[in-house]
Amino acid sequence: MADAKNGKGKASKEPLFSVKKWNAVAMWSWDVECDTCAICKVHIMDACLRCQSENKQEECVVVWGECNHSFHNCCMSLWVVQSNRCPLCQADWIVQRIGR
Repeated sequence: MADAKNGKGKASKEPLFSVKKWNAVAMWSWDVECDTCAICKVHIMDACLRCQSENKQEECVVVWGECNHSFHNCCMSLWVVQSNRCPLCQADWIVQRIGR
């Protein structure tokens, strides 16, 4: 490329731009097969509807089954009373881990 400033055949060494400020942004999510509770239909990162209405957002935890499906513990505890199977795949419900 020809340098426009000096008219010679060499490329300019001046940078085209300089970074004045840089902000890193990161996002995370649960490593689950489905990121919405299949029982209450609320995103797994948010509190379930019951905890939201009772203002207990901090107490709402997530449970994962061995099938890697996740649900709010409040929702799943009511579901297990009716059926001890995963609502999505009908596998036997065995809790793999609890988190929040």
